[in-house]
Amino acid sequence: MQYSNISFETSEDGIATLTVCRPDKLNALDNATMEEIDDALQRVAREPEHRALILTGAGEKAFVAGADINELVNVTPLEWKARCTRDHAILRRLESLPKASLAAINGYALGGGLELALSCTLRVAAENARLGLPEVRIGVFPGNGGTQRLPRLVGRGRALEMMLTGKLIDAAEAERIGLVNRVVPQAELLPYCRGLLKTIAENAPVAAALILECVDVGLRCGLEEGLRFEAAASAAVAASEDRREGTLAFLEKRRPVFRGR
Repeated sequence: MQYSNISFETSEDGIATLTVCRPDKLNALDNATMEEIDDALQRVAREPEHRALILTGAGEKAFVAGADINELVNVTPLEWKARCTRDHAILRRLESLPKASLAAINGYALGGGLELALSCTLRVAAENARLGLPEVRIGVFPGNGGTQRLPRLVGRGRALEMMLTGKLIDAAEAERIGLVNRVVPQAELLPYCRGLLKTIAENAPVAAALILECVDVGLRCGLEEGLRFEAAASAAVAASEDRREGTLAFLEKRRPVFRGR
């Protein structure tokens, strides 16, 4: 697919960067942009050269300032549901990637933009970031997973306060409540994110993928099912070439060379 609304590139160390490029619309998500994001996510999932993913927005004003309201004004209920179902599938694809993803939040992350960030493995915000789910102010509510992912991340009370008031919070408050992992100066945002993902990508890909899957399964299915899955996944990683390489490298006091097998 040829991209018009996003850019997608991968550095030599395997860190892919997906940038939403609609700065005149504060990087709002329209149908075409969501389809391009989905295509890029499928590439990250299937192509081994992509070891981790950064999502960000073009410019310094916005990560993604929500859905493109122009597309929503005359949507029928059936069309709305179809769009919601499609977006759920796209964000679930992001959330279940076998590789770490990181939202580099540079400015506004509102509505669907915050829901996109919530689907990432990690979130890092610039000091000027403003985050919120203000949909209730225009008569709708966070329908791209916000009502489900935000409470799991920050707790029921804080999530309901954000969704029911529609108020925005700044980066410092987002870090305090656990909505973002770190806050850094705007100029340091992408270098910091690349450094963090480089550290993650240098570790064993098989083990990292199974960590992500174990946490996902446990959060969806509960403790007992999660522990059963963890035991099976632990046995699977024990059979990997990476596990043998990692343990030998430790004993031989050298850096391991992981191959993702």
